Amino acid sequence: MKVAIVGASGAVGQEFLRVLDERNFPIDDLVLFGSHRSEGKKYMFRNKEYEVKLLQHNDDFKDIDIAFTSAGAGTSKEFAQDITKFGTVMIDNSSAFRMDDDVPLVVPECNAEDALSRPRGIIANPNCTTIMMVVVLKPIEKLSHIKRIRVASYQSASGAGAAAMAELQQQYKDIVEGREVTVNKFPHQLAYNVIPQIDVFQDNGYTKEEMKMFNETRKIMHSDVLCSAMCVRVSSLRSHSESVWIQTEKPLSVEEVRAALSNAQGVTLMDDPANLVYPMPLETAGKDDVYVGRIRKDLADENGITLWLSGDQIRKGAALNAVQIAEYLVSVGNVK
Repeated sequence: MKVAIVGASGAVGQEFLRVLDERNFPIDDLVLFGSHRSEGKKYMFRNKEYEVKLLQHNDDFKDIDIAFTSAGAGTSKEFAQDITKFGTVMIDNSSAFRMDDDVPLVVPECNAEDALSRPRGIIANPNCTTIMMVVVLKPIEKLSHIKRIRVASYQSASGAGAAAMAELQQQYKDIVEGREVTVNKFPHQLAYNVIPQIDVFQDNGYTKEEMKMFNETRKIMHSDVLCSAMCVRVSSLRSHSESVWIQTEKPLSVEEVRAALSNAQGVTLMDDPANLVYPMPLETAGKDDVYVGRIRKDLADENGITLWLSGDQIRKGAALNAVQIAEYLVSVGNVK
């Protein structure tokens, strides 16, 4: 098994290395790719040193079985043909191909089998907020069809990359030490603030991030569900949280929902508000599961349930989900 990571020096690329090692993914050879900026950097993996190669238009992927790509949509589009032309499975973490009809959009807990049909050799990893939400919604969908979703996200600095995480930490340091705050990675200062904008605004007043949640949820769940989102950047470092209101075809009890989630793959129930127990980004960072709490009936809708979730954006929201896709392909013998 020969595996490649494209964008190895980034936050998600580094998380790929950790997750692949922790989960003992079968790798006989590993190749790391990056830009001119990261070319030549060296990283340890399973007690062996690997040097980052420059990503180029050549035949470097000829013997690669699986390539995890996380270097941005532009890079994915530019190099997709080079990566896949010899049969390599490209599991792409960017937004480049997510809504293409001939590219499956996969969250293994929801639609693993979709990964088996990939005419272009590409499987898309969904948006981080969508991944975490659908992992929680899938068990509820089995109880009663979900017609509408209203969600407010509270997204960490990590969603904008490693440099954004460093900028947030630096902003707090600058404020404490009385220096002027530098803003590069966000529309405004994030420290001591929340920013009701993630990605660029669209003609309908929603941001691109919010429209991803609408479109990707429908594709992953094979559903006509309508999702209205408000995506907000908050000053947590690497875990995203979401407040979710769902409307189902038939009314569900809190007990039914809690029971379904307690048995769901990839979900940990953390729901004891009487003892102040509920998921928080400070505690879900570094964890694999999506944590769920504050489950209750929606007071504004007799067919409504509302809940709170939190999960690590770099792990389940990115690297872990991609590795789980690869694990599924290996388990069913669907790799070249």
